[in-house]
Amino acid sequence: MTIRDLEPSLVWKNFHALTQIPRPSKKESKAVEYLYEFGRSLGLETIKDEVGNIIIRKPATPGMENRRGVILQGHIDMVPQKNADKVHDFEKDPITTLVDGDWVRADGTTLGADNGLGVAVALSVLESKDLKHGPVEVLVTVDEETGMTGANALKPGVLKGDILINLDSETEGELYVGCAGGLDATAEIPYRTVPVSSGDSGHPHRIGVSGCKGGHSGMDIILCRANANKVLARVLLPLVRDFGVRLVSLEGGNMRNAIPREAWAEVLIPDGKVGDVDQYIHELLPVVKSEYSATDPQLYIGMRASGRAGSVIDTEDALKCLRALTASPEGVERMSDRMPGLVETSNNTAIVKTEDGRFVIKTLMRSSVDSAKEFLAEKMRAVIELAGGTVSFTGGYSGWAPDNNSRILHTMKEVYKNLYGNEPAVMAIHAGLECGILGGIYPDWDMISCGPTILSPHSPDERVNIPSVMKWWNFIKKVLEEIPEK
Repeated sequence: MTIRDLEPSLVWKNFHALTQIPRPSKKESKAVEYLYEFGRSLGLETIKDEVGNIIIRKPATPGMENRRGVILQGHIDMVPQKNADKVHDFEKDPITTLVDGDWVRADGTTLGADNGLGVAVALSVLESKDLKHGPVEVLVTVDEETGMTGANALKPGVLKGDILINLDSETEGELYVGCAGGLDATAEIPYRTVPVSSGDSGHPHRIGVSGCKGGHSGMDIILCRANANKVLARVLLPLVRDFGVRLVSLEGGNMRNAIPREAWAEVLIPDGKVGDVDQYIHELLPVVKSEYSATDPQLYIGMRASGRAGSVIDTEDALKCLRALTASPEGVERMSDRMPGLVETSNNTAIVKTEDGRFVIKTLMRSSVDSAKEFLAEKMRAVIELAGGTVSFTGGYSGWAPDNNSRILHTMKEVYKNLYGNEPAVMAIHAGLECGILGGIYPDWDMISCGPTILSPHSPDERVNIPSVMKWWNFIKKVLEEIPEK
């Protein structure tokens, strides 16, 4: 069985089409062109703005012209993550999907259900011949995952509707009415290098952390999974400080919004110390695995011989960098005291690397409280400056505050209860939905977010629950039918 055999067939057909088009963040131009031609092929008004956002308008069905206009919104880009042993070029290769019981997943890569399924549902509304609805606009943005470029570039006055249904949340049966804001941090600590002479008797090795589950840095941060960059710092700091190991280079993670799953360092181990270092790692591994036994059972720390390097990082500078990486804020900083179970503030130490005399740490900070996000930034600045480095903050955006008087929330709760016999949960999310930005551009919009059940987005374990897609599709169809009059 393939996803093209699944129901609702229209939704899965459109999602399959998207899986065949490479669309990592900032490289989604082919998918944008596909959406543009999709709208035009249906004879619908289709607009592509200067950054690549697509707007497609479908007129109301006869007799529904007096209903409030609805914007169905999603983003076209996906997070490119794969297993270490998987050969896949996200800029060229399609996603291979697999049906696994009640789930659809990919073969060793992210699936792109975040947010490909949301876009597929919006396209299916446009394509369907038997839905009843008022005026509908579909807004598909670009580059949500790495900067929300599309949402930030949207111009006021372009969209005509006043209800936004964001299709980018990940638990069926939940309606989201608020989200966290975000802030990108980039720290740089300078370091000096020392040449390695031809007579140096050190032994070059690679030390790596692998097997971490990773995941979405907003949705999954509450699970307290291992951060490979932090685990690697924990391994390396005593080795450099106590064993005389020299650091050559370090690299881990590749996406700000993905919890890093792997990290590694090239090192030079002094003559006579290889056995000691190997024993140290051998003894540390079960300790770390025990700490993360519930969240990261496949976590592994390993060492192998590697090629000789021409230089090493000055030891004192290496210690400064590793101490800063060890001490910088990571994971859940504070839980919400207004909504039990919701993370208020967090930081994901997403990317670390050494390059051109700079030790670089890139993080993504999230918070539903702007002042808490700003204080978290100050904490990180303090750590980095104590290590002699600098830190810059970019891409900041505010969260989306819940509206308890939302008319669309009331409508959607009633529709869900009538369809399924129970009320949906009303939630806020510790992730950066575009609603926060879009609501700033269109402050009079009534907004809500919903979606199917997607587990482990932003990781190769990403999978979507098949029955939840059918429930969600039927829900969206009925909501469009029940949108109130103007």
